Parts: sequence; structure tokens; C-alpha cells
Amino acid sequence: MSNEPADILPSPEQASASPCGATSTSRPDSAPAARLEDEPAGTGGRPRLRINEVFHSIQGESTWAGRPCVFIRLAGCHLRCRYCDTEYAFKEGRFRTIDDLVEETVRHGTRLVEITGGEPLLQPRVHDLVERLCDLDRTVLIETSGACDIAPCDPRSILILDLKTPGSGECDRNLWSNLDRLRPRDEIKFVVTDRGDFEWACDRIREHRLLDRGNPVLMSPVFEQAPGLEILGCPALHPRRLAEWILESGLEIRMQTQLHKAIWDPSTRGV
Repeated sequence: MSNEPADILPSPEQASASPCGATSTSRPDSAPAARLEDEPAGTGGRPRLRINEVFHSIQGESTWAGRPCVFIRLAGCHLRCRYCDTEYAFKEGRFRTIDDLVEETVRHGTRLVEITGGEPLLQPRVHDLVERLCDLDRTVLIETSGACDIAPCDPRSILILDLKTPGSGECDRNLWSNLDRLRPRDEIKFVVTDRGDFEWACDRIREHRLLDRGNPVLMSPVFEQAPGLEILGCPALHPRRLAEWILESGLEIRMQTQLHKAIWDPSTRGV
């Protein structure tokens, strides 16, 4: 089994103008492409994925918050959100077979599983993993940036679609056609860095009639993130501010916090 870091392809030249009315400054010139190449199957022809970590913890976000959950974090991401708290997943990872991942997940005995990253949809074989887990009657959440096409996702899975606000630095990467592919159980998430982000999110909620679709619409205050090697970093937004803005807006938005960061030190991995 390889322990080499993830091989992430260089990106094509990025457009300078953002349709969100802002220019992205968080993405370096060497940012990876929007898709990882398929990796040749491992020994015996068994399909593999490049995995950053697998762990058993408490779900900290979404309407599933508070539930025990097995997390499978895939390596690699083509975005560089300024507040990203998993920068280590950009390149750290090793190949593991899907059989191995399924076996480890089952050993935990927890029925809730989240496939996350990085950006999990960059590796096409992730859909084989999701199908296997759904066949075993697991509830499978897929946390995705919304910058990859969600059409191939197993209809039994539940998508957590993270629409990027201008404060992320990656707003121009939102694939808005994904909204029309959401199923009733899927969820929509905004991470808010400031009042401008909040107003932008509210405008998108009204424009796309997100509250009329039946999908939970979640909003999170950003947690403080120090600058890293590939991210700009971001100051925290106090949860009280976001709560007050939601109440003033009159919109039926579900506020959420990152529960796991209240339980463990925010820099702790594997929780």
C-alpha cells in the first residue's frame, strides 16, 4: 500500500473575474485541477482511493449533528478556501482499497458515515465506495464544496452542499446547476465570515428560492483559522452576531456551529 503524498495535477489557467462580484485571492497559481486522475487498481485489481484519514467521532455539523459517525476523509482538493481547517488533506494521504475501507467502517458498528475531504468527488471511484456502504444499509453523508457535479452521486446518499461565499475566496467556483440536482434529503450549507457574506447568502437563498425546496438550509459562523502554506487564514465570526442577523432577516435558516470544536481542541485531528 503506497504511503506517497497525493499527486495532484496542476490547474489550467484560472479566470481573473468572479461572477460573485469579487476576485478570488486565496487560490495560488499552483492550485490543483478540478479532478484527480483515476489511480490504477491495487493488487488483485481491487479499486483504491487516496485516503487522508478514517476515524470514529461525533458528527459536528448538519442536521445529523450529535450522532456517532464514521468519517472517511479523502485526500486532495482543488479549492483553497481561506478558512479551510483541513489543509493537511490537500496532499497527505495513502491509497487504500475500497474493500479495506468498507471493512473498517463496518467494524465500528456505527450506521452513520460521512464521506468528506478535501473534496471527495474529485476521485471518481468514491461512488463505488458510497454504493457499497449504501448496500450495507449505512446512512451515507457526502460533504462536498458544490464545485463538482453531484449528478453521479448515489440517490441513496445525502449530500451536504457547501455553497462558497465571497469571504471564502472561492465563490466563483460554485456550480449553480447542482441546485437543480438536489434531492429532498440533501442539505445546503453556507459558511459566513462577515456581514457581507451573510447578505450575499440571503440574496442567494431568495434568488434560488432555497427555502421553498424542502432542503435544510444551514449557516455556520466561521471559526478562526490561522494562515497556512496554501490558505490565507480568517478571523472568527462570533456566533452571537450570526444569530442576531438570522433573527433580523426573518428567514427560516438553521444556524449551526462546529460541535466537535467545542468538545475537542479545534486543532485536533481525527475528531
